[in-house]
Amino acid sequence: MSCIVFDLMLFVDSGARAELEVADNLLHDSSSNLETLIFCSQTLRSKVQRDFEELPSTAFRPLRDSLNNLLKKFHKGHPKVRTQISIAVAALAVHVPAEDWGDGGIVKWLRDEMDSHPEYIPGFLELLTVLPEEVLNYKIAARPERRRQFEKELTSQMEIALNILTACLAISELKEQVLEAFASWLRLKHGIPGSVLSTHPLVLTALSSLNSEFLSEASVNVISELIHYTAAGGVDGVSANMPLIQVIVPKVMNLKTQLSDSTKDEEDVKAIARLFADMGDSYVELIATGPNESMLIVHALLEVASHPEYDIASMTFNFWHSLQLNLTRRESYIQYVNEASIEAERNRRLLVFCPAYESLVSLVSFRVQYPEDYQDLSYEDLKEFKQTKYAVADVLTDAASVLGGDATLRILYMKLLEAVSGHGNNEHKDWRPAEAALFCIRAISNYVSVVEAEVMPQIMALLPKLPLQPQLLQTVCLTIGAYSKWLDSASCGVSILPSVLDILMKGMGTSEECAAAAALAFRHICDDCRKKLCGCLEGLFHIYNRTVNGEDSFKVPAEDSLHLVEALSVVVTELPPDDAKRALEALCIPIISPLQEAINQGPEILSKRPSRQLTIHIDRFAYIFRYVNHPEVVADAIQRLWPIFKAIFDLRAWDMRTMESLCRACKYAVRTSGRFMGVTIGAMLEEIQSLYRQHHQPCFLYLSSEVIKIFGSDPSCADYLKNLIEALFQHTTRLLTNIQEFTARPDIADDCFLLASRCIRYCPQLFIPSSVLPSLVDCSMIGITVQHREASKSILHFLADIFDLANSALGEQFIPIRDGVIIPRGASITRILVASLTGALPKSRVDVVSYTLLALMRAYGSRALEWAKECVLLIPSTAITDVERSRFLSALSDAASGGDTNGLIVPVEEFSDVCRRNRAVQEIVQEALRPLELNLGIVS
Repeated sequence: MSCIVFDLMLFVDSGARAELEVADNLLHDSSSNLETLIFCSQTLRSKVQRDFEELPSTAFRPLRDSLNNLLKKFHKGHPKVRTQISIAVAALAVHVPAEDWGDGGIVKWLRDEMDSHPEYIPGFLELLTVLPEEVLNYKIAARPERRRQFEKELTSQMEIALNILTACLAISELKEQVLEAFASWLRLKHGIPGSVLSTHPLVLTALSSLNSEFLSEASVNVISELIHYTAAGGVDGVSANMPLIQVIVPKVMNLKTQLSDSTKDEEDVKAIARLFADMGDSYVELIATGPNESMLIVHALLEVASHPEYDIASMTFNFWHSLQLNLTRRESYIQYVNEASIEAERNRRLLVFCPAYESLVSLVSFRVQYPEDYQDLSYEDLKEFKQTKYAVADVLTDAASVLGGDATLRILYMKLLEAVSGHGNNEHKDWRPAEAALFCIRAISNYVSVVEAEVMPQIMALLPKLPLQPQLLQTVCLTIGAYSKWLDSASCGVSILPSVLDILMKGMGTSEECAAAAALAFRHICDDCRKKLCGCLEGLFHIYNRTVNGEDSFKVPAEDSLHLVEALSVVVTELPPDDAKRALEALCIPIISPLQEAINQGPEILSKRPSRQLTIHIDRFAYIFRYVNHPEVVADAIQRLWPIFKAIFDLRAWDMRTMESLCRACKYAVRTSGRFMGVTIGAMLEEIQSLYRQHHQPCFLYLSSEVIKIFGSDPSCADYLKNLIEALFQHTTRLLTNIQEFTARPDIADDCFLLASRCIRYCPQLFIPSSVLPSLVDCSMIGITVQHREASKSILHFLADIFDLANSALGEQFIPIRDGVIIPRGASITRILVASLTGALPKSRVDVVSYTLLALMRAYGSRALEWAKECVLLIPSTAITDVERSRFLSALSDAASGGDTNGLIVPVEEFSDVCRRNRAVQEIVQEALRPLELNLGIVS
């Protein structure tokens, strides 16, 4: 039995010990099959990564030697097994300081092993490859400080590592492996000057393989990493590494002819394209200044973009975006002294790159054309095609940013003309090129001037002549919607509107997808051309009624019909109050009828109706109340509609979906009408207050939040708002009495504490002095550690708002009351927050917990710091060191003293990482802090 068995027996956890013992035995057993070896090597790697800290300090050397023996055993074994063992050794190096490996750390140790046992070099090369990769492997349960130290150790040993690799070049069959290891070390991005690397044998070996018949993948990886290496310091890094760049760039440029070589293997072409894309991405800041030499790279990237294979062409897309940003952003010109020189330089650069972007538009626009077999595409293929279209649309907007929207439009218009030439009435002509051109024209709509008068009128005149093929018609409708602002501003817009509305009507009757696009376009047209359409209400209502009433000839899906409700609502907003009142009544009639009919059928039938049969109509009311911006008119409408709403509240209060829809409609009515709601608001609040006690619907809390926002500062509403929030909070705190209730009712917790935060913001004079504040703070302490993301965040934000009360002019006067509630609970709150930071809540919530904890420190200063010291001292030294404890408390001390909290986030997050570094440590910390038990001692 190997020496590792003795070592593994020292693990504290008996389950882990048994696993490791079995894994080790099987790895040493010559009869173990491949599946067993792979599984056991993965187990070994995982345990060293996560559980090494549980071993006594004396265990390192036996463990290292055992892993070394395994590495030797499998030096020619299965690559997966060898890799896992190599990662285990590298993980060990992350855990253990360099001095424990002997003079010079693991790299010198590895060099000595290779010198002593040259027959095992392949296995040792694998270890040398994975070492730098483990710097950023956060599966290894190492402390942040130790991880940083490990990176410094490797950087200091980089020259030794490269010397080892250079020596290994003499073994020709190891060349690929040597170059892969070299690429791995280059990812550290520091250590060797570019001038040294430019003549280094490893670099020259990688470059020489570019001329070979078959491209070496490892060589391409090295050149790629060298390109990134030279650009690691931005423009300054490029300048410092110019000797290396001058070696790399000509070699890569020599490959340009191979991009169009049809005899070249596709994978080789892809590798070459990758190198050009890497050069573009890495040197984009230098390229953007427009030197002649850099234009050679730009032309090469245009050639890559022209490649028929999308996967190859799309490698350049990121470059075109980055170049566009460098050309158009003001930050790129900060070295120029005044506006005139900035503008002159910007125009010069844009002029240099305009031809490239003009070519780019032509090169990418064809890629959005539907394939001939589009009807046979699988769901995944169709999804991929759509992603391609969106990616091309992004490239076109980059081009429009450089060329200007109008110039880009002219290029695309020529594509459209080519596509439609000869269409006439020939319905069988291929529609796909026209659809592709229109998709591109739609993509740049935000960049085309609203006063463009040369091309847009001709495009709009073409649209009615196109075939009514469903995919083409869908894109036509979306294009019309995209240019709604142009239709409003153009001098010919009024004359064009009837024809485009006619197209949208045809779209609504063609297919569901087409109808959805037409409904969306109709909304955009009504939104932007609302003033022009005020005189066309009869025609608009005709379309609206046909859609809302669900006529068979229209195929608008119910969800998309909301676009038409919004469309008519924004037009109604432009009418005078009396006309708006009549128009709003007309909007409501087709919605009221089915709801009134359902109510008239009696309580029994109404209670059995599927939610969807009610919410489809209620949601339309929500849109009307949201977009008809006539407060008095909407207030009058909600008052007349209240009996219907009340009947649904009373009979369907148990139905969450219907209640959510109804509360959403009421929310928008309150938001739009404001103080014009009069007696209706009182009736509404009385209704939800009563129903909440019986049915506990979270949306009642949500609706109350909106009421607080609108009426919170109104003295005339103080009495009934005070009664409302006290009743809602008292009932909620009785519901949420333990963490299990929070877990079972996360939506109630979420909306309750959102409401509480809104009360702090809008009516602290009602909320802070109320009798519910202490019980609500107690309730928050119970629920902080609920695993539901939104509920937990709402609770933490509520506590932060309480702590930050002094930041608001309204809240400052209530600080004594707040302190009377918080100070007796301060030690417990602090302990729960520290527990949340260190593992009681997921790592993704650390930023919110950190903010809340720092807000507590700011509010209570030295007192809060004492609370923090008390709870941090509870954490045993087996979990954190005194230095880590002190660093965390120092950050909290800075916050308590009023320091900039932005600079304190890192030490707080590192403390969180230390306490979460593995499961055993996290359990020790949580066992010490016991956050779930603290509510037993809550002050009431």
